[in-house]
Amino acid sequence: MDISPRSADDSPVHRLNPLTKLVFAVTVTVSAFALTMTWWPLLLFCTAVLPMVIASGTLRKFFPVLLALWVPIALTVYLIQGFFYPETSRVVAEIGPLELKYEGLVFATQTALRIMVLMGGFFLLLLTTHPGALMSAMTQRGMSPKTVYVVSAALQIAPALAGRAQGILHAQQARGLPVKGLRGRIRALVPMAGPLILGALTDVGDRAVAMETRGFGTSRRPTFLTEVSDTSAQRVARTVMGLCALTAVVANVLGVLR
Repeated sequence: MDISPRSADDSPVHRLNPLTKLVFAVTVTVSAFALTMTWWPLLLFCTAVLPMVIASGTLRKFFPVLLALWVPIALTVYLIQGFFYPETSRVVAEIGPLELKYEGLVFATQTALRIMVLMGGFFLLLLTTHPGALMSAMTQRGMSPKTVYVVSAALQIAPALAGRAQGILHAQQARGLPVKGLRGRIRALVPMAGPLILGALTDVGDRAVAMETRGFGTSRRPTFLTEVSDTSAQRVARTVMGLCALTAVVANVLGVLR
């Protein structure tokens, strides 16, 4: 599952300032969760996230990654909310002692669509932005190095773990462990978990040493090898997107658009 960014010159979306794409991802996420209409997240995904993905030229990489991670989560949400939603007045079906509830399915649909928007916005950021460019852009805007690192590390968790898991899977396959088919992949999960967790912990230690060597957390303002381009139009766009997110939150608090 490859979600590494392509060249920064591939499309207009790639050439946007990383902060603009980060604000876009946060804005669509906040808007999706703030408003309570059931199909609103799907409309937001189709009118905001999907056009950006198409413009970036990453559609073929975007949907396999999105579906691989979103579908299991969505199915889990449907099972839990469909059968165990607390408030109900309408039962769709009965399976043994369990009741499939209409209200639970509606809530699960809204929740799954919200998660899809959240994943879509941040996957777009990951597919079109180099982590170093994002860190440089945030640092140049005067953000705390600790905040910059937390945001950057959070965005790199999924690709780092996916790449490591793929390497472990190939190593196990080379040693004769059957990993083909659904049953083989399920059997490979247990022997994969140990190396994956230990490798992640080792990476944390190595990264801490590297950051300390490079003066991470120093009080002096660092210089930059490359300046991340920004424009007044993008700054205005970020302000507008922030206002849109704030408007959605206010509308939720006041009970508008329910």
